[in-house]
Amino acid sequence: MTNTDTDNQQIRAIQEAFSPVELRALGKRITDSGVLGRSRHYARLLDYLVQCAIENKSPKEIELALEALGRAEDFDVSADSTVRVYIHQLRKKLDNYYEQFEKDARYRIVIPRGKYTLAALPQTPVRVTFSPAPLKVPRFTLTTGLLLVMIMLLVANLVVLMQDDGNPVEHASRVAAAHPVWDKVLNDEKPILLVMGDYYIFGELNANGNVARMVREFNVNSPRDLEELQFSDIERTENYLDLDLSYMPEGSAYALARIVPILQESGKPVNITMMSDLTTAEIRSNHIVYIGYISALDKLKEMTFAGSGLQIGRSYDELFNVDTAEYYTSDAGLPEAGEPFRDYGLFATFPASAETQVILITGMRDAGLMHTAQALTDGKSLDDLVVAIDSDTDEAVASFEALYEVFGIDRLNFDANLVYTSLLDSRRIWGTVSQTLVN
Repeated sequence: MTNTDTDNQQIRAIQEAFSPVELRALGKRITDSGVLGRSRHYARLLDYLVQCAIENKSPKEIELALEALGRAEDFDVSADSTVRVYIHQLRKKLDNYYEQFEKDARYRIVIPRGKYTLAALPQTPVRVTFSPAPLKVPRFTLTTGLLLVMIMLLVANLVVLMQDDGNPVEHASRVAAAHPVWDKVLNDEKPILLVMGDYYIFGELNANGNVARMVREFNVNSPRDLEELQFSDIERTENYLDLDLSYMPEGSAYALARIVPILQESGKPVNITMMSDLTTAEIRSNHIVYIGYISALDKLKEMTFAGSGLQIGRSYDELFNVDTAEYYTSDAGLPEAGEPFRDYGLFATFPASAETQVILITGMRDAGLMHTAQALTDGKSLDDLVVAIDSDTDEAVASFEALYEVFGIDRLNFDANLVYTSLLDSRRIWGTVSQTLVN
């Protein structure tokens, strides 16, 4: 017998467990706890269900749509799954509430599967033990020596942090990992591939055959790209040398330290590769979490902007808003020490296939990248994203983008504003994804 079958047998009418006063007080505690997020829809939906329970009323799907979610009179429940999605999410949020705040409550309120009413479920008392929890260290697959050094330092720092009982960093990671924005990546069996945006570097030789300078070209991101450049420039082909070298911005290390604890909450192995080593087969078979500059997106660039309302501007330090014709331009590369600057951080998430998801944590420069990572690891900032897109359905949260305007000094971020959010056109993304995988 499954746990769900057992729960269904134990479920009782809500009136057997709570008086109207107790039920209203419980609903307020749940709302005030913050587990419903900043979206007004979940609080209104819960209030409506509480009132229906007090009145011993079983609302219909159309009533929930019109009276609780504020949908228009012409709402079609047969063609629109909004109510079912909200009920599904509210069911999970109620579970989260009891796991975090009322583990010892005699009864918990639940929404039985296939119904739109509240019910009471007896809880088994929680036994508190004091045996030390095993130390959890992320499992990594490393592809380059440079990344190995970086991850070794990161893991060493994480081990120290995790040995501190009640560590706020660990708590914040658990809260962020439970947010719907991370749901598609963390809560299944698909592996996670963390892709670091690196810059491929090659050498240019002088007449004596020595490396005169190291070169970064935005269209040369791998040894294969360098070969193509050599074939396209026969006269200078002998002047180029593969140095087997790449580098990453400093902001990537900060972002990596913020994101890894969240990925660890999935309990799945975290494989890591450089963008210069990423293959289309890996995009097909893994959830992709990208950390790095916009200018290092390389193989993910076309997917990122296929369904976007933003496009690369006159350089990688600029994005263009297609609808408003507004330019978002970073000047983070210009100011001298101690001078303030403006940068931009970009977050996007979209499906790469029917089973895999892409999450991009990126920016024009370090400050933008670091702020995006910070926002994606903070529960309040994650809620602000969902509120800004004005839709917290599973479909919306799985495919949208957001742009932060970041203010900083000396390459560090100090303040930021969320200046743009938009749902992505998944159909256009899928067309680009399919073409990428074929090629």
